[in-house]
Amino acid sequence: MGTHGYRVIGLLSGTSVDGIDVAAADLRAEDDTVVLTPLGELEVPYPEPLREALLAALPPNPCTAGELTRLDTGVGQAFADAAARGAEELAGGSADLVASLGQTVFHWVEDGHVRGTLQLGQPAWIAERTGLPVVADLRTRDVAAGGHGAPLASTLDQLWLRGLAQDTGHPVAALNLGGIANITVVAGDEPAIAYDTGPANALLDIAAYRVAGQRSDVDGRLAFGGSVRSDLLLRLLADPYFAAAPPKSTGKEHFNAPYLDAALAGLPPVDPGDLLATLTEFTAVTVADQCLRHGVTTVVASGGGVANPALMTALTRRLPSAVLKTSDDLGLPGDGKEAYLTALLGWLTWCGVPGSVPSATGARGPRLLGALVPGAGPLILPAPLGGTVTRLRVAEKNG
Repeated sequence: MGTHGYRVIGLLSGTSVDGIDVAAADLRAEDDTVVLTPLGELEVPYPEPLREALLAALPPNPCTAGELTRLDTGVGQAFADAAARGAEELAGGSADLVASLGQTVFHWVEDGHVRGTLQLGQPAWIAERTGLPVVADLRTRDVAAGGHGAPLASTLDQLWLRGLAQDTGHPVAALNLGGIANITVVAGDEPAIAYDTGPANALLDIAAYRVAGQRSDVDGRLAFGGSVRSDLLLRLLADPYFAAAPPKSTGKEHFNAPYLDAALAGLPPVDPGDLLATLTEFTAVTVADQCLRHGVTTVVASGGGVANPALMTALTRRLPSAVLKTSDDLGLPGDGKEAYLTALLGWLTWCGVPGSVPSATGARGPRLLGALVPGAGPLILPAPLGGTVTRLRVAEKNG
């Protein structure tokens, strides 16, 4: 039996602190399937002083309680503006719920365990501005249950791609090409596995800025103009991270400018085109190795790296036995995928359904995620779904 749909606004800001990703989705349950109808997505840039203050507060920089309070308020107000725009422009002026992943400022990791995590963006501002209930602080419960609080994308990927894995009889990988590349491997009947494979755009962006003053290798032009330097590639591939067993995660704390300098030290000079070609190949090899390791025959890519034809060409060449698709090919806009994920997480909590995948986050079990802030009126939750949701179908708008 189906439920009536809820219109949910999903909000988050990623580690690059560029701005706030917003998506609106209609979500409803049909038996054990969530039907997600994308209503649209947009990106709202942070006001420049707020962005600069956020970057200045990120580790390893120190940050006072006063500064954290100012940032929590500033981000909360920016998220409130973004939510109001999302409701007005994407949801036709009427949404039921806002879900916010906030802005991560600190992920406390010791000995491979996550001890705590802090997301800024006080949800009371969102509730006050929109009058809607808000589900926020979506990572902490998983951390309290022994998990990493990430990757939460595994929740969407497992529901969305399980049918495809069952139909083809082979594992499917969802691949996100952000600063760091991560995969979720979904097999028909086994728990999903998700982890970071290594860098995607992190080193490419540093190199493009160094050699051409660009924020990224636009259209892969620099990489297409060079050829792979095997001496540099072998040195990069020797990093112990790639041999470590999952679950594992990494970040720009590891794959950064000093890392690139160390890899280049003592080698004969590397031409700009060759540098970009080699780093592009490095991403392709490390991603493809992990896809092949799990016997994946379909890869569904999203994230900024999808717009780089040099990277997509290298991936296709390195995955001869797999079909490389994009999230958009399957009906889910890749630009808004994480914001649609946030909307889904909020809806699951609203409907009383656990939102984490323990096999991916490492938690002791599935948990109901987040904290609820009432809107203008009393909190009236729908009757819990009372079952588990095992699949997700993306439906066409008005379709």
